[in-house]
Amino acid sequence: MTDPPTATATATATDAEEPSPAAAAAAAEEAARRQTEMEAKAIAEATASADASYVPTPSLLNAATAAPLLKQVDGPTVKGYTGKESTYVAKKVPVPLRGRLDVPIHISSGGSVVSYEIITVDYDISFGITAEREEGVTVVTEAARVNSHQEPITGKFLVGSVPCAIVFSFDNEYSWFKEKLVTYRISVRPPSRENIVAGRRRRAKAALRAVTDDVSSAEKRLERATQQRTALATDIARMEKELAEKKKSLDVAQKEEGWLKDRVKLRQLQQTELRKRLDDGWDDES
Repeated sequence: MTDPPTATATATATDAEEPSPAAAAAAAEEAARRQTEMEAKAIAEATASADASYVPTPSLLNAATAAPLLKQVDGPTVKGYTGKESTYVAKKVPVPLRGRLDVPIHISSGGSVVSYEIITVDYDISFGITAEREEGVTVVTEAARVNSHQEPITGKFLVGSVPCAIVFSFDNEYSWFKEKLVTYRISVRPPSRENIVAGRRRRAKAALRAVTDDVSSAEKRLERATQQRTALATDIARMEKELAEKKKSLDVAQKEEGWLKDRVKLRQLQQTELRKRLDDGWDDES
């Protein structure tokens, strides 16, 4: 008699245990931290690129004082700087049929991050974003019809060159029958103190290059202008001297002209009287 076979336990693969709430929270926090770091790095790099290519506008270079250029280079003061975010919110703003709504947001700090969320009620709308600066208009988001009534339209972008006006445009000109109701939330997060400090130095270097180039050009133009002024002043002095001499000659000519007119008049009278005597004789001879 043999013993019955012994049952062998077989291990079955099981799913890994789900992480605890604390571990999940820690992982989410770490992912958020990395995302924030990556975003901050991207913002710093983009801001650095914008600052490095900074060129003062003609109005700044042509200003009567240095203050406007220095104000733009300096940017916001860092004394007591908090970098507080600004938020602009409106709910169910009507955009009439065949109408348009423009929402301008003025940005004065380079490196600001603009984020937005828009929603419409029941119907779509055409939406676009432009950046208006002294040197022209830049398209940030091409205008297009969006299904903002089905899900929020969101976005985020960095503003490099300032000052500028970021214009959010809600266009309903294509609709002949429906008014649209727009709800928007626009946030502007200014740059960090570190980015402001680094940015003003980059802008100062770029502005110094532009100013130095302009000085070189202006000095050459100044030299030509000085030469032209000297030549014109010499010509004017010569012409004034010639004019004085001509005035003297004119006085002599006028006096001679008057004397000769009287002489001619006298001679003509003498001619008349002499001819009369020759033709008619003398009165005392008759």
